[in-house]
Amino acid sequence: MSNETYNELWKNTQTTLAELVQMDTNLQNAKLQKDRKKAHNTVSELYVRYIIVCNKLELCYDQMIQPQKRILIKKLLDSCLGRILELKHELVEIDISEYNYFDDILVKLNVTPQEVEIQVPRYFRHERLKEITERRKYIEGVLKNIGVLGEVIVPKQMTESEAIRLIQAHERARQGRIRFQFMKEIRQMTDKSVIKSESEVRDELKERAAVIKIQKVWRGYATRCKIYKRRLEEMLLIGMLQPSQEITENARQAERIKEERYEKQIKYQELYENLLVEIKERIYKEKKAMMEENIRSEVRNWVNTYFQQTGKIPDLPSAECGGSKIIFSRQGTESTISKSTAISSKESKRSKKSKSKKDSDAEQSEEETEQGFKPMPSNFLSELALANQEYQEIWKDKDESMNAAQLPYLDMIEKEKTKEVENEVRLTVDETLRDDIEALQNALDRDRGLRGKHTKKAQKKIRRSGKKNKKKKEKDLTPDRTTESLFEELLTEGIIKLPAEILLSDFKGEKSFANYDLRENGKDPLHSLDIRQLIAEYCILPLGSNILRQLTPLVRSVLIAGPRGSGKKMLVNAICTELGATLFDITPANIAGKYPGKLGLIMLVHLVSKVARLLQPSVIFIDGAEKPFVKKISKADKTEPKRLKKDLPKLVKSITSEDKVILIGISNLPWDGDQKLLYQTYDKIIYIPRPDYGTMSLIWKELLYKHSGINRQFDTSAMAKLCDGFTVGTVLTSINEVMTTKRIVQLRTHPLTHGELINMLSTRDPVYCEEEDAFLAWLTKTPIYRKKQRALELERQQLEEANEKQKRKGKKLS
Repeated sequence: MSNETYNELWKNTQTTLAELVQMDTNLQNAKLQKDRKKAHNTVSELYVRYIIVCNKLELCYDQMIQPQKRILIKKLLDSCLGRILELKHELVEIDISEYNYFDDILVKLNVTPQEVEIQVPRYFRHERLKEITERRKYIEGVLKNIGVLGEVIVPKQMTESEAIRLIQAHERARQGRIRFQFMKEIRQMTDKSVIKSESEVRDELKERAAVIKIQKVWRGYATRCKIYKRRLEEMLLIGMLQPSQEITENARQAERIKEERYEKQIKYQELYENLLVEIKERIYKEKKAMMEENIRSEVRNWVNTYFQQTGKIPDLPSAECGGSKIIFSRQGTESTISKSTAISSKESKRSKKSKSKKDSDAEQSEEETEQGFKPMPSNFLSELALANQEYQEIWKDKDESMNAAQLPYLDMIEKEKTKEVENEVRLTVDETLRDDIEALQNALDRDRGLRGKHTKKAQKKIRRSGKKNKKKKEKDLTPDRTTESLFEELLTEGIIKLPAEILLSDFKGEKSFANYDLRENGKDPLHSLDIRQLIAEYCILPLGSNILRQLTPLVRSVLIAGPRGSGKKMLVNAICTELGATLFDITPANIAGKYPGKLGLIMLVHLVSKVARLLQPSVIFIDGAEKPFVKKISKADKTEPKRLKKDLPKLVKSITSEDKVILIGISNLPWDGDQKLLYQTYDKIIYIPRPDYGTMSLIWKELLYKHSGINRQFDTSAMAKLCDGFTVGTVLTSINEVMTTKRIVQLRTHPLTHGELINMLSTRDPVYCEEEDAFLAWLTKTPIYRKKQRALELERQQLEEANEKQKRKGKKLS
């Protein structure tokens, strides 16, 4: 798409965002909402609208090439993402569930469930692409050298004469094969009889009839192929068939255009940064002296007028308060008030504060007595309002007809740098003027017969000993070692792993279309495989940006539970790929025999914690998350799974909002461990159930139709019904074993049959009812499910009490 298209998209998105910010501001000022359903509808509508806006802003930021626009769009994008995460946590509190359904909002806004899925910003990887690729190459090189990724195959050096002799030998062999075939054909021709029989003569007479027959059959076949092709195209057009996943020429061209735009972004960003430096240096040379003189004259005039009005020489505000700049602003007029009026205003403010405190305490007490839902104050709404105002002032009505190439605007850079230089010059001028004002005050005091002012020495603040506001700093056990040496040590020990490059979109699953109606009818349905949104909101988005990590609700650790083959490791790899994160594997089996003893364990935890912060974003991964908290260890298990029992909760608690680090545990037997310790360690719990029919049907189409030789009318619905109880991983491995390279080549002559896939699936084990019941029983004991049960019981009790009161009133009236 062109620059005009993205500019128009941004313009329309900004209009929608302005309305959304106004709606959100009104919600912030709203009263306590007692009805859970109304609160859900209000928050979920904001949540959906912000996601739609955010996806459009992400597309604009990814493809726009004008650097000054991209700065503002990134600010808007980060603020929208932060607001989405805040609203998600509010929805979890309202619904008391990690999974939220809002089909009525989708119908109201005329959007599909796929449009409401958050797109992970591509700049998370693109802005660190060089760092990510270099680190990956380094890891691969180290692993090859230690023999983990296979031996390094060194190509054999060949001289020119050896290469010529090798080519000659192959050419002689080729000529020999051709000569042999030629002589064989000659010998066969000489052996045949030259005399034609009467039957052959008759056959020659019927040659014309045979030719006509062949032509007729061929033309019929060609016509049928054309009609079949047109029928397929029509079915694809109306969405009745799954399209092929082959990369077409149009797709290749679109990718080439994207790459060209990425190159232009880098080129224009470098140009913009160079212009910032050049214009700032030019302003320093040309306007610095004039700025100094103007600031001095302004301050001197202010001192003269103040002295004439009050008979006193004013003090220049400190640099922390804004210096002389604050004098000529609206706040500066308030700072020039006399001391007597200031004291009286302070007293009035104190009285107002005391009254407001009493009112607020009364309101809080009323709110505490009444149960309801009130939106939490947002950290991003003010930023959105400021960014929107900046767009209205600068970009909304800007004429860009003379800048079709979308180069940086010099007038905007000059205006910005002039302010920056003026502020820097003002600091130096204020320092000299403070000395002049002090000298002037001393001279005035001498003339009036007063002693000079004695400035009181600032008293040193004595820090009281105590536990308040006192953070214990972890002792660095490796102060003399570099990051590279620590990284290489953990890499050679197998603690740092090379994650597989998998995108989050590769984790396939269909949305839960029936769950909204079921929940409206008072049921609590099991969610489907729509967990990509949760992974993005809890694991990827907060770690992708420093602003989001610091200002959004903190999620330190996530537990992903589900049966074997449900895609738990795939999700961990997808998180690392989307973020370009470093993967630390502290699985009990992986650390067995490494860093032995108590001191070794302390060193291991310290190294993982330190290097994870140095190379953030980082993912600390543990397979078999329940094993450190298992009550009884089998004798066959020699991995010492309880080594991390005490250190794992401490490691999680040490993660702060300034650290882009997260602990992710996966488990297929979560009920085996001590549940109390498990819930203390993991903030969020995500369960991956076995796929339903919709998800399984989608997976079969996605996995089979990526091969171009498979008939588009292959009955995938039958396979989806047959696979009830199997996990996605089982289906994937079965298809990969059937669809070998040899079988893919034979698809055109021997089409794929259901029997081949069924025979392979029959060798696999499904998820049995006993295992699924165990997962559901464990799920009902998780903290969020218990909280929901308590809330439902409380609501039932309140309804019963209300009904009883109504009955009593009815009896009294009768």
